[in-house]
Amino acid sequence: MPSKDRIAYFYDGDVGSVYFGPNHPMKPHRLCMTHHLVLSYGLHNKMEIYRPHKAYPVELAQFHSPDYVEFLHRITPDTQHLFGNDLKRYNLGEDCPVFDNLFEFCQMYAGGTIDAARRLNNKLCDIAVNWAGGLHHAKKCEASGFCYINDLVLGILELLKYHARVLYIDIDVHHGDGVEEAFYFTDRVMTVSFHKFGDMFFPGTGDVKDIGEREGKYYAINVPLKDGIDDASFIRLFKIIIAKVVETYLPNVIVLQCGADSLAGDRLGCFNLSIDGHAECVKFVKNFKLPLLVTGGGGYTKENVARCWTVETGVLLETELPNEIPDNEYIQYFAPEFSLKIQSGNLVYLSPLSE
Repeated sequence: MPSKDRIAYFYDGDVGSVYFGPNHPMKPHRLCMTHHLVLSYGLHNKMEIYRPHKAYPVELAQFHSPDYVEFLHRITPDTQHLFGNDLKRYNLGEDCPVFDNLFEFCQMYAGGTIDAARRLNNKLCDIAVNWAGGLHHAKKCEASGFCYINDLVLGILELLKYHARVLYIDIDVHHGDGVEEAFYFTDRVMTVSFHKFGDMFFPGTGDVKDIGEREGKYYAINVPLKDGIDDASFIRLFKIIIAKVVETYLPNVIVLQCGADSLAGDRLGCFNLSIDGHAECVKFVKNFKLPLLVTGGGGYTKENVARCWTVETGVLLETELPNEIPDNEYIQYFAPEFSLKIQSGNLVYLSPLSE
């Protein structure tokens, strides 16, 4: 039976064409792969598809400092050698390189999350999806962890114009530090992050003892985890914690960051989640029937990222997808199995989880 939820899906075809450079793990091309997989399964017929606006500098400056936004706007690969001090100041370099169309890339993914929040605010949809978003490490005045503009903070600020309480949930393998930091002193946003912690793992924040301060005390929750956590353990923790948070905090709207680097076999991750396990978290949050903004995030084994976010688009639409991947423009990336759920190397997919 098709989902009764009205789902708005945001995608700009140009977002996947930027290139962070050779050997850089962030591959925006994964967004094209995800989108073509969504199309090949016919999921676009069940959603409203929008090309987001490119966020204006003044919109980005709702959170980020105007001088930082201006610098991102101005810097290019050809001129970066003139700005050595500024590159250091704003933390651009190896992790956050300067590449062609950097600012336009930021405008596209941030515009998608802002547009998604506005559609939810205006009750034009029940669920809004921007897989290009979820860049949760960017800070007010600096880039961090492959993230330049924090679209999640901008989306949450938009939601706060209409909603008293926003719940932010993060299942990326890395701590959602940029979002937590932005709302650390307020009770209007509760942040809950499930992430790898310890062993000098990036970004090194997200201790269980970090709970917020001043008005925000007890409104930040961190769930630090060890290498190799599997579906059963992760989902048990996730459901117990999130159910209690929703019951006590009573959010008006939820933002869910679905970083796919928490999957087994990720190039930078160290968890052992299957796609079914990851998607079970999405299903659980959807079932609260609250307005929901869903974004992507990390994910560095790109064919598995595309598989995961396609399955999760299906979950949001309450649509079971056949395991055999239909023919599409990127079909060669899914060889040799051409399957949505695969066993490959140390990546083991389990059978769908029972309720």
